[in-house]
Amino acid sequence: MKISIASLLLIAVSATSVYSQKIALLPGSYSAYLQLNETTQLPVHLTVEKKQKRMLLVIHNAEERIELTNGIKKGDTIVLPFPSFDSELRFITDKKKEIRGFWFNYNKGANYKIPFFANFNPKPRKKDAPGGDLNGKWETHFSPKTTDEESALGIIDQKQNHITGTFRTETGDYRFLEGVIENSKFYLSAFDGSHAFLLNGSIKDHRVQGYFYSGKHYSTDFVATYNPDFELRDPDSITVLKPDHTPFSFNLKTVNGTDYSFPNAETRGKVVIIQIMGTWCPNCMDETNYYKELYEKYHSKGLEIISIGYEAADSFEEQAKKILTLKQRKNLDFTFLVGGKASKGIASDQFKMLNEVISFPTSIYIGRDGEVKRIHTGFNGPGTGDVYTEYVNKTNALIESLLGKN
Repeated sequence: MKISIASLLLIAVSATSVYSQKIALLPGSYSAYLQLNETTQLPVHLTVEKKQKRMLLVIHNAEERIELTNGIKKGDTIVLPFPSFDSELRFITDKKKEIRGFWFNYNKGANYKIPFFANFNPKPRKKDAPGGDLNGKWETHFSPKTTDEESALGIIDQKQNHITGTFRTETGDYRFLEGVIENSKFYLSAFDGSHAFLLNGSIKDHRVQGYFYSGKHYSTDFVATYNPDFELRDPDSITVLKPDHTPFSFNLKTVNGTDYSFPNAETRGKVVIIQIMGTWCPNCMDETNYYKELYEKYHSKGLEIISIGYEAADSFEEQAKKILTLKQRKNLDFTFLVGGKASKGIASDQFKMLNEVISFPTSIYIGRDGEVKRIHTGFNGPGTGDVYTEYVNKTNALIESLLGKN
């Protein structure tokens, strides 16, 4: 039976004492992985830690740290929800040092699960010397020479065997990737509760050939060439207003089911950000975290944010519930609306004044005069390092300018 994140949160307080007393695992590092198929394992960087006399599981993706704390025990099974997504780990433990279970991702269906395993391993094995250099920028093509080909910019940092980085696309980034290179073989992986990414391959003469897996449902090959001059299109240039001068407006419903039209009296004369997103989308959640900071800093000066959720659920009630859970979980005060199913086609149809919505998220920035000032496609989050810092500085400056501070 499916247990929703909302239900888990409601019982987490009463279940915490059970969880802290009865999960018996040795603290330290574990060799963990998701079994994507018969031959492919996605490495998960996992530690078990003590915190205020409680044991917690921590998933590490490079600099990202995801603590799984609000667990419950059902018989011999431990259920641990992810803090930001409608997914959970369910497992049993053995001899205080083994984990056997599944990762359930309910955004992909009630029965979407991947086997999850972990073994206590405080002394990782010695690694072979790297036989290649992955440092720098890589012009990357997923599904090369097909109609589905997608270009990306790989940004990799290598320190001996250890590699970290991400891949930027025109719709967002692959977030915090971490892995190992031995001889000429490498892997990079990330597991955040919504996406399970694995890239593995080999490097020879500044050229990479590899395979990319997204969970158990998608895989494709990719090639990459070292190219320090490669760049993607400016994310502010991809989604644009159509030249017919159609006013920017829409009519949707709030999470409570009431009608909401834009523009309206409450937003007139204010700076407004319209965020097209989904609660299932890690890039959207990175953007939402930033928007929370932006709202807290500038709302009193005239900034409004309207977030429109497109959800992996069929009914309005289920879609609204997912959005409301996000609002409550992250303690967000800005306006939330329901867009409908997680479909770029639906979003494009609702925003006919745009050429096309090609990405979740997409953000529209509107000045006090009601005119669109910028449209930003996708989101490059903290995993992109300097790219994210530059975006934050640029956006803060834009908001201050639109509010009249400059």
